[in-house]
Amino acid sequence: MSSFNCRFCNTTLTQTVVDLGASPLANSYIAIDKTQDAEPFFSLHAFVCDECFLVQVPPMAPREDIFDSEYAYFSSYSTSVLKHAREYVDQMVARFQFGSGHQVIEIASNDGYLLKNFKERGVPVLGIEPCANVAAVAVEAGIPSRVQFFGAETARQLVDDGLTADLLIGNNVLAHVPNINDFVAGIKIVLSATGIVTIEFPHLMKMLELNYYDTIYHEHYSYLSLYSVEKIFAHHGLTIFDVDEIRPQGGSLRIYARHAEDQSQPVSLRVGELRAREIEGGVNSVQRYSKFSEQVHRTKRDLLRFLINAKEMKKTVVAYGAPAKGNTLLNFCGVGTDLIEYTVDVSPHKQNHLLPGTRIPIHAPQKIAETKPDYVLILPWNIKDEIISQMSEVKGLGSQFVVPLPNVEVVA
Repeated sequence: MSSFNCRFCNTTLTQTVVDLGASPLANSYIAIDKTQDAEPFFSLHAFVCDECFLVQVPPMAPREDIFDSEYAYFSSYSTSVLKHAREYVDQMVARFQFGSGHQVIEIASNDGYLLKNFKERGVPVLGIEPCANVAAVAVEAGIPSRVQFFGAETARQLVDDGLTADLLIGNNVLAHVPNINDFVAGIKIVLSATGIVTIEFPHLMKMLELNYYDTIYHEHYSYLSLYSVEKIFAHHGLTIFDVDEIRPQGGSLRIYARHAEDQSQPVSLRVGELRAREIEGGVNSVQRYSKFSEQVHRTKRDLLRFLINAKEMKKTVVAYGAPAKGNTLLNFCGVGTDLIEYTVDVSPHKQNHLLPGTRIPIHAPQKIAETKPDYVLILPWNIKDEIISQMSEVKGLGSQFVVPLPNVEVVA
């Protein structure tokens, strides 16, 4: 692979975090009538910048090819995501008193699953969503949405239209932008003078500590720590004044930021405390990243050992879920229908398709009751409690749940 430069500071990247080989785009599910079509595979190789310590993958496919009109992720199909959104809105209203006189704008607003909670409280909302099919669902639900990628140009258009954000929301989107400087510059432009921006993203420290390598896929261009995000925001005139450690994605951060010149929100002690813990954990040490690849390959061997042993014991294994992260895991481990017969997913947008790369068929959840497998591998392990609760009848079938990460475990 030819060298490429850090998307924040432009330093040439040479330090590998992990090389996961070649993989298709993680959300490029294959329609049953397209099984003869060849899939493009792209290198999935994560690097760390030894100057600013931003972990990142090279841009292998245009973002327009990833976030297109066939994008298959709809937030409203996860009860845990919906619950998290309601709790977030409750917290923002209680802490900052957002009401009818404020403007809330969400970047990557998906199907309106979060903004609808503000709208129900009479707060003006606007979604910015690049995937037309997903935005259409939000509009149908009464959430005004613009089908655009967010960046400095979009931010200027909003300001020209008389819109600035008193609360700007970006949940699980900062990692998805190839031009992170343009994106954060857009935040600076569209944020009102005393506005607040909250951004949620999977925490790099959790990925390193717990082998969460399946969060690495092509639409995740960057893997973020408070340490790296502080540098990026400061470069664009924004100050992080608070941070929460939250559960989604196996361990995420929610940062709160404001204009650097706005002193209305004092910087919480939590910011310095977490920064110190990250440094102690090695986020600014190249040596820490060199250990991650060893952990990942050990976890791969453990999963393959379990699946092969199950096969040799004449046990049937199926999967639950068709998340992007599951596609990274299965393709990296080389798992196909020889080891996992099928998977199921609650989203009708994924059913009757095949997983990219592995070509494992996706069925509706009732398929498990019909076939009574011995093991059900939970691919979206980060919501395993939700899935086990929803599929409580599985144990009555004599089946057992298995999670692949952070270690392969049969759930009692």
